[in-house]
Amino acid sequence: MNRPVILSEDTLAAPIVVDEPQTPSASTGPAFAVIGAISFSHLLNDLMQSLIPSVYPILKDNYALDFGQIGMITLAFMFTSSLLQPFVGAYTDKYPKPFSLALGMGFTFAGLILLSVANHYWVILLAAGLVGTGSAVFHPESSRIARMASGGRVGFAQSVFQVGGNIGSAIGPVLAALIIVPFGQGSIAWFSLVAALAIIVLWQIGRWYKPRVAQRKSAHAVTGEERSSARTLVALTVLMVLLFSKAFYSGSIGSYYTFFLIHKFGVTTQASQIYLFLFLGASAVGVFFGGPLGDRFGRKYVIWFSIIGALPFTLALPYVDLYWNAVLSIIIGFIISSATPAIIVYAQELMPHRLGMISGLFYGMTFGFGGVGAAVLGQVADWKGIDFVYQVCAFLPAIGLLAIFLPQIKRHKL
Repeated sequence: MNRPVILSEDTLAAPIVVDEPQTPSASTGPAFAVIGAISFSHLLNDLMQSLIPSVYPILKDNYALDFGQIGMITLAFMFTSSLLQPFVGAYTDKYPKPFSLALGMGFTFAGLILLSVANHYWVILLAAGLVGTGSAVFHPESSRIARMASGGRVGFAQSVFQVGGNIGSAIGPVLAALIIVPFGQGSIAWFSLVAALAIIVLWQIGRWYKPRVAQRKSAHAVTGEERSSARTLVALTVLMVLLFSKAFYSGSIGSYYTFFLIHKFGVTTQASQIYLFLFLGASAVGVFFGGPLGDRFGRKYVIWFSIIGALPFTLALPYVDLYWNAVLSIIIGFIISSATPAIIVYAQELMPHRLGMISGLFYGMTFGFGGVGAAVLGQVADWKGIDFVYQVCAFLPAIGLLAIFLPQIKRHKL
């Protein structure tokens, strides 16, 4: 049966009614094997993505790069991801491609091989762009598949899907510390085997997805009034601004936290990767709980807790010692990451007839904001110092006050 989503608004004038297209698994419960496989694929994908910032200290020493050039590497990776994702999602909304995920992973495979042999700064930029292109193809359609396999438990499915990515992001720096730091840039080529494994898994997922394409096309259309709703656009805009504050801060941690720890406390490169792992591991746990809590209590409340709740801890982090840096980074990672599944599912429920475009847009914006943030913060770090970067970024979660303009989502079965 169709399950409308009714947005009863706290601050906006009238309710918005959205009919959510029925997925093939809606009447049979979640397809756990598919959700697990797509989450595992997300783990592999984001593990490979996380290698890029993890090897920044090596690249910086090998090629005498400054922080601005480091930021441009992140921007090259994030730019291809953010620019292409909404277009990939919009295209697959109209023309589903069950095996596009496996084919897209080929870009990541090529990017890792190229990064392992790069001997010039511009080759490094090209390799980072190829890895970003693979990510752009992966996220929109894989997020759709997680929702299709959810059996109606969309927050749960989105959390399991996303936590795979967060675990991969957390494992990447550790593997970089154990393999790439001692053995050098050429050892990055070994991680192309991870891309090959991901291609095999995604091909199998494509086989599950292929017979369901026709059922997806037959899902009922949504009214033109919903598509043009100004209130829906306001809600989406607020979500993007909230995502900006989250992604910008997380980008500062992902790209420069290791440098901050090395500069401020004199830790080794390998030790700094372990501290980064603590933040990323806590982020994975936060993502896992964020989706189910949104299913149970409402996504708006999770967003409020996630972004505003992190503010006291981000304000304190630049001024505490190494031990409390580790403790606060764990707390911040857990709290701030719990918003991610809530924001994505909230946006999907606003425009359920454009799941690929919305997923691509919001994942793309996450990468885009993170990339722009890395580039900007790199210039700031060269100008004012790495300590100043974290003193300024500490205030970013305060932007979460804009969540007051989001309506509360209530879901009713017919």
